[in-house]
Amino acid sequence: MRVKICGITNLEDALVAIAAGADALGFVFYEKSPRYISPKEAKKIIDKLPPFIERVGLFVNCDAAFVNATYHDSHLSLAQIHFEADDAFYDALEIKYIKVIRAKSREEIIMIDTSVYALVDSFVAQYGGEGKRLNLSWFDGVDCSHMILAGGLNSQNVHELAQYGFYGVDVSSGVEETKGKKDRMKVENFMKAVNCG
Repeated sequence: MRVKICGITNLEDALVAIAAGADALGFVFYEKSPRYISPKEAKKIIDKLPPFIERVGLFVNCDAAFVNATYHDSHLSLAQIHFEADDAFYDALEIKYIKVIRAKSREEIIMIDTSVYALVDSFVAQYGGEGKRLNLSWFDGVDCSHMILAGGLNSQNVHELAQYGFYGVDVSSGVEETKGKKDRMKVENFMKAVNCG
């Protein structure tokens, strides 16, 4: 199962996540988030990363031009779109993207197109980082092989996902010391728990 550590705000946390085995790092380009990072600061971190690490930009309520500019300025490899957008928005993107489903019910899970990759998070009024867990029973009988699960995950509960076959997981608050600052031990324990699961 692949792992993205989201809410990276400094090089030390990025390198800790990579050393522990993370496949991807997430950078939040949403100014209202406590984990916000500017494209310029993200580039400083990304430029010092080793190869083969996915560099994911998280975007909320912005236009395609901003996503494209940030992609080029920060050297991102993937955009994570956390809001409802029309086809014109996606057609204008110059970067590969993944849509985020902010689920309120099992019915919304069942309706997900399982032929494309999607990140599934629990619905909260704010965007991301609230640590709210989804009801895993909503995924019973659902093909999860193209889904990345987010929301309320930590080293104590990630083993519960083993039976569902998720493509990956996305964690932020579950490996933090404070919002925007990762805890080395929590990161390492999370990765160990994923690999043991």
